Amino acid sequence: MKVDFSKSPDGLVPAIIQDINTKNVLMQGYMNSDALEKTKQTGKVTFFSRSKNRLWTKGEESGNFLLLNDILVDCDQDSLLISATPSGPVCHKGSDTCWDQLNTNSYGFLTKLESVIDDRMNNPEQKSSYVASLFRSGINKIAQKVGEEAVETVIEAKDQDDERFLNESADLMFHFLILLKAKGKSLDDVVEILETRHRS
Repeated sequence: MKVDFSKSPDGLVPAIIQDINTKNVLMQGYMNSDALEKTKQTGKVTFFSRSKNRLWTKGEESGNFLLLNDILVDCDQDSLLISATPSGPVCHKGSDTCWDQLNTNSYGFLTKLESVIDDRMNNPEQKSSYVASLFRSGINKIAQKVGEEAVETVIEAKDQDDERFLNESADLMFHFLILLKAKGKSLDDVVEILETRHRS
């Protein structure tokens, strides 16, 4: 790994810190060659603090270290992307990230869909909502719908109509998310089990 520190007059390159698990950006700091070397040696992300004019290991006072996982250098060799595991809040103000965001997993549109389902569950009086009507019907009805959609997905998998197969797959995923919510669970809980199995 080669980093070109000479491009900056002060010998510093930006270092973007990304959570290894959630992929969220946690903070940005600056490193010189000594900070990079110390990061590699200790396994704790270390920056060059421009305000303190010295090396500064994140967490040296708070105990909220950033534990190193990987370091990537960009195509111009003057910027770093560092994957790390935070051991606590990253921002000195106490928030998860320096942008005051929660450092939670996101599965793109599926996370948005989970949020909509959560709203329907918490507001079952929405008479025009199909999801709210399922929650009003109870867990047995929801589980039954998942079973029906699973069977239809299997049937379409044996056919050659990809569009119908994908539509049934979407229906199955949608109703499965509803069932998870009805059981007080989420995609995070399922992913955690998959990750545990992967590691073992």
